[in-house]
Amino acid sequence: MLFSLFSNIGSKEGLIITLTTLLLRIPAILLALSIHEASHAFVADKLGDPTARNLGRITINPIKHLDPIGAISMLIFGIGWAKPVPVNSRYFKKPKRDMALTAAAGPLSNIVQALIALPLLFLFTKLLLSSAGLSEISSAFVSYESIWNLLFSMILYESFGFKIAAILIYFLLICATLNIILAFFNLIPIPPFDGSRIAFVFLPDKFYFGVMKYERIIMLVFLVLFFVGGRFGLFDSVFTWIINLFFKTFSWIMYL
Repeated sequence: MLFSLFSNIGSKEGLIITLTTLLLRIPAILLALSIHEASHAFVADKLGDPTARNLGRITINPIKHLDPIGAISMLIFGIGWAKPVPVNSRYFKKPKRDMALTAAAGPLSNIVQALIALPLLFLFTKLLLSSAGLSEISSAFVSYESIWNLLFSMILYESFGFKIAAILIYFLLICATLNIILAFFNLIPIPPFDGSRIAFVFLPDKFYFGVMKYERIIMLVFLVLFFVGGRFGLFDSVFTWIINLFFKTFSWIMYL
């Protein structure tokens, strides 16, 4: 999923799929990353640290948060990052606890965005199927792949009205999947991901600040391993399983 965006670009259909995905990913990425970083800034400000607020980071204006390399990586691979929100823990009453709360705000915002996109995705997909006179997809088989295949069948072969409807629903699909991946990715307990600030709150101060000193080196090593592993599809199966877990859970709820 993540590393196969250009795998079918040699055919006309593959080119349409790739260009459509890239164009729709741009607003989805800007929205997901901006809300993620603004959430960090908002919670840090509420906990007493005015650093991000003074820099104008409590905003969903993507210009304030955009990291060009991180955005391009997310556009192409589905994984990326924004400009980190600066946090000064000296303003916090309880530095470790408040740093963990500030860190948790980012991935939590992505989970909330996914939880908004998913029911809309299932609702509009159901309406699209009904309008096309097609039978509903059984809740037992709803997955990222089944909805993706349905939407692109309509984008490629149906009339103009159905193409537009399918493209709009595909935008919801992209928003849901990108936010699920962002939330999971940022909850990995490895510095400097948000998950490390949450998990390490239980460590003694000596170990906590000792690990944080090497977060840049740890991050570089992780990124190398991630992209090397991604070339062999090692992470596709993990992320696909996580995404489909969300999809199957929501499809079960929607069909109750």
